[in-house]
Amino acid sequence: MNLHGILVPMVTPFSADKQLDLPALEQITEAFIEKGVSGLVVCGTTGEYYTLSEAERELVLKTVATLAKGRVSLVAGINDLSTEGAIQRAKQAEQLGYEGLMLAPPAYSLPSQEGIIAHYEEVAKNTSLPIIMYNFPARIGVEIEFDTVAHLSKNPRIVAIKESSGDFSRALRLMQANFKDFEVVCGCDDQPVDFFFWGAKSWISGAANVLPEEQVALFNASQEGDWTKARGIMTKMYPAIQSMESGNYNQKAKLGCLKGQAKVGTVRLPLAQMSDAEQRDFLSLLNF
Repeated sequence: MNLHGILVPMVTPFSADKQLDLPALEQITEAFIEKGVSGLVVCGTTGEYYTLSEAERELVLKTVATLAKGRVSLVAGINDLSTEGAIQRAKQAEQLGYEGLMLAPPAYSLPSQEGIIAHYEEVAKNTSLPIIMYNFPARIGVEIEFDTVAHLSKNPRIVAIKESSGDFSRALRLMQANFKDFEVVCGCDDQPVDFFFWGAKSWISGAANVLPEEQVALFNASQEGDWTKARGIMTKMYPAIQSMESGNYNQKAKLGCLKGQAKVGTVRLPLAQMSDAEQRDFLSLLNF
């Protein structure tokens, strides 16, 4: 699995009656690859995995794998409320040809740090695939604390952490720790230049559904050490990214998919629809 570059946690397209839209899924899969992304994360948070039935989940995973296997890295989101559920999803991803897994601590149960460690170690014991931990306390309710990351980084199956706490001081501490064979991935869409400046090599970005080409260009500029160009690209993207980070993230990822050119439908409940005015305001931010 190549973890470097831009990885898109893909939206899941729905038709007008909120059913899976597999032709649209195929279209955006091809489009993201053409835009130069390094990988696709399927059935993640931006993909509304929590609204999918098990049959739908398998269809989405299969559809993307059929098109993208061997062309970009394929990562499956395997979040579940239980450790056993995450293990079963890891096994499914492996059977379908995925190369990596992304996993947050279980939501709602508020596990202790000991519970978080046991959760990841149990999943790691039951898969041959590399695992990217996902630290997003605003959604999950608990943080994967620094000492917990240090402990889990020693597990050969656990290769990275997507850092989405929004606390760059914490991110910098993780990067400065230089854990062996372990990477810190940018998971904050308004902080990629900071992450890349301090040595991060990848960005798993829901906003890449909207601006994949621009994000690939930003990554490439950072790898060439052209920080003026990187800041310039970020400055153009920032209004749209800031809007997404301010609320209705998934709704805007779908509305603005491929700068509003891809028709991927709306979100499923419990996410609410945006008003017409909100939609117009967001789309206006993509005209650059």
